[in-house]
Order: sequence, then structure tokens, then C-alpha cells
Amino acid sequence: MNAQVTGVIVVGAGGAGLTLATELALAGVPAVVLDRLPGRNLQSRAGAIQPRTAEMLALRGLLDDTLGRSIDYRLVGGHFAGLPVPLDYAAWDTRYPHPVLLPQDQLEAVLEDRLAELGGQVLREHRLTGLRQDPDGVTVTVTAPDGDRTLRGRYLVACDGAHSSVRKIIGAAFPGEAATARMATADLVLTGDVDDSTTGHISSRIHTSPQGHFAMITPLATGLHKLILSGPRTMAAERDAPVTTEEVREVLQATHGGKVDVAEIRYASRFSNASRQLEQYRHGRVLFAGDSAHIHSPAGGQGLNLGVQDAFNLGWKLAAVLRGEVGEELLDTYQAERHPVAARVLALTRAQGVVMGPQRDGGVPELRDVLTDLLRLPDANRYMAGVMAGLDLCLPSPDAAPHPLLGLRMPDVDLDLGDGEPPVRFSDLTRTGRGVLLDLAEAPLAAAAAWSDRITRVRARAISGSPDAEAVLVRPDGYVCWAGGAGLAETLTRWFGPAGRAGDGTSG
Repeated sequence: MNAQVTGVIVVGAGGAGLTLATELALAGVPAVVLDRLPGRNLQSRAGAIQPRTAEMLALRGLLDDTLGRSIDYRLVGGHFAGLPVPLDYAAWDTRYPHPVLLPQDQLEAVLEDRLAELGGQVLREHRLTGLRQDPDGVTVTVTAPDGDRTLRGRYLVACDGAHSSVRKIIGAAFPGEAATARMATADLVLTGDVDDSTTGHISSRIHTSPQGHFAMITPLATGLHKLILSGPRTMAAERDAPVTTEEVREVLQATHGGKVDVAEIRYASRFSNASRQLEQYRHGRVLFAGDSAHIHSPAGGQGLNLGVQDAFNLGWKLAAVLRGEVGEELLDTYQAERHPVAARVLALTRAQGVVMGPQRDGGVPELRDVLTDLLRLPDANRYMAGVMAGLDLCLPSPDAAPHPLLGLRMPDVDLDLGDGEPPVRFSDLTRTGRGVLLDLAEAPLAAAAAWSDRITRVRARAISGSPDAEAVLVRPDGYVCWAGGAGLAETLTRWFGPAGRAGDGTSG
């Protein structure tokens, strides 16, 4: 059986897998996406895009389409554990200071459309059954509608979710905490006194009962709502048991007093607060991203965002290795940068689970009151807003001279390119997925010419939100890795490979 050969095999066509495949295609690296389902999962599932994810989508020109598919509902700030204090994302100087209410299937549609434009493909109804890696690549076997197939890639990236088949096949341990709470989510038709307001804080949509029932209702498309629910019946249900009308009705009766009822369940699934994370995101030529690498409760709306940001971090690095510009050691920075981020999210979601839980004793109500008061303090609110929005991340840049911007996301400043055309945003310069060397003061940057095949040098004048630097070097994922001073050549070499190395495709 002849194997289909590609650069990267991506297993899983969810948010992480499609983002990764799109980044690879943009960089000219061939990739094949395998997915066991016959089509996109049309359940809303994850429901919010956090500000940093919105910024990253803007870097590739994907945000306008994403916003066009979003729900007509403006969330007022973020939240921690559903407490009634909006987190002020605007304190972090972002153009997108509100979570965007967006069903996950709609983001996946945006990404899949872009992947198709770039010549990528998703092979549906392709279930992974075997995997073997060697020093030069990975060979997989899949069961497809037309029979078994074999594919060969230089690398494989598992983006196949919480119950990852790749993780199981290679025997990667998935340590963490087992579930202590079970919940369900459903896209459904409701009747009665349903709150259809188009703005508000998420805390106003959370309803509980003394018996431990939980309900959070948010709008979807016209006539549909998303319900996240729990209660004694849900807690006792098996993971694969169908979510029934009786189960939903019991929760709504307990939390809304009969004022809201269910007429039809369109899609439903169950989840838990299990919290697990791979110790290593790379196993030879197999890498993990998204829920295949880490799982946690959905408290705070972090899961989809975490996976998409994993993919933005990994995509350009994997492409640079496969193009022969840098060595495999660049892939080690994926583990170093993204593993701590997920570990923090797991800790935060566990903490939110305690605060949001049904406990009415043991000091939990008092803890809620204390945290509510703390979040009303501007410094505490700003700190937690940065964490929940994904805007506070600072990455190591060991070769560059110290600067307040170093390691942070590049602000999306307005720029005058001096060409007589209207101003542009920094994000307009990043559509190609290359690094950007932004010269704001005609700085002496001649040394960077040797990397012109891998980075884009732009001379401009900052109109608003000046980054307070003569020049900045920004990685393809939008993080500043140099901001003036010594170390430019060393930084370019670290992230983009040796000078003049045109990329012969031999590395990796």
C-alpha cells in the first residue's frame, strides 16, 4: 500500500487543528488534516473568543469574518468564577475589550474556509488506527470510507481532543485530577420567560438552586439558546448517556421556577471538571496541542482559546523547521512557552470550580464575598483581566536587550507608512505569517538584511499607541522578541535561523 506523503499530519479538525493547518499552509508547508467525523460538529460547544485570540485572528485577517458570524450579544467585561464584577479588559490596551460570543462551529467554519483558500484539505471520516514513528517521520494508518489508507509525514500534531486517540496509541501519560463534578451543555429551543437581552455580564445569566442545580442560558442563533446545566441527575449520569428533556426540565424548574421550559433539544453533550495535562507536548516527531494536551473545566471560557493559541505558537515554528531555516531545537520552545500557560489555566479553572460550586457551607460563601470585594480593587481587577483574557503573557527572549515590551504581545498600533496612503494597523502587516521588523525611527538595522527572506522590514511612524521603541522585532505569533539595543542578530538567529540560510528543506 503506497503511503500519501505530506509535511505534517494534523489529527483533528477542531479549533486547534484547523488553526495549525492554516498556519502551515500560509507558510507553504503541506499538511493533511484527518478527522473521524463526516462533517463539522454543529453543536455550539465553546462559546466565547477571548481578547488575545481575537488579536491573533486579526493578525491573519480572519477577525472580520469571525465577528460577522458572532452572536448579537455584547458581554460586559470578562468574569472570574461568575462573580458579579466585570473584568475590565480595556485596561490592557486592546482593540477587543469584550469577549466575543461565538459558537465554536462558526470559528471552525472560518478557519476551514481559509484553509481551503490556501489549498489545504480536511479528510473527513478518516479514523486513526495506527501510528509508527522513526527518525525521519511518522507513518499512520487510517480507516476511511473507501478502505484503509496509509499516510506519511515529517511530523504529526495531535489536535484530537480530550479523548485523544494519538495519546492512547503512543501511550503518553495524562496525569492530573479525575472528575468530581459532571455537567452538560445543550443547544435547544426554550419557551417562557427567557432573557433575550443583547448585553450584560455573564453573572446575570447564572442561576442556581439550594439543591445543587446550576443553569446558565446564553443566546445563539434566532430561536436557539445554549444551556450549561448541572444537578443531582446530571452528576450521576454516565458520560455517554443522552441528555434528556426530563433532565433539562428538572434543572430549569429548580433554577427558574417554571418560568422557562424546554421545547426541543437540538444538540447536547456531557463534560466534567477533570483536570489533566501532558508532562511533555513533544514525543519525538509527535506533538500535541489543544485538548489532546490539556483538559479542564470550561469555567471562564478558556479551552478553545488555549488550543487556538497553542496552534499559533507551534505553527510558524514547525514551518520554519520544515523549510530548513532553523533546527529542531526551535520546537523545544513550544513546550517551554505553552506548557506553563496551560498549567496556570488548569489551576485557575480548579479554583473557579470551588467558587462556582453548589457548596453553601465550609466557608465557600464567605470566599465568594472576599473574592468579589478583591475584584473591585483596580489592581486586582486588572491582574485577573489580563490572566483571563490571555493578554498578560510575557515570553522569554534571552538574547535581546531589556525593554518593557520584550516578550509581550505587540500593540496593534496605527501606523503611517509614509506612502501617502491611509494609516494601517500593525496587524495589517502580519497577514503573510512572517516576522516583522518595524523601524519607527530610521534605526541602523542593516544587519537584518540577511534575514529578508524570512522577515518583513517596515519603516513607519506610530500615530497612536506608540510602542516607545526605535524598532521592534515581532514574531509571527505577535510577540515582541527584540525592542532596540544589542542582540538583534542573535535574536534573529534564535527565532529565524542563521543569516542567509535560504531554507533548503533539509532540517528536521
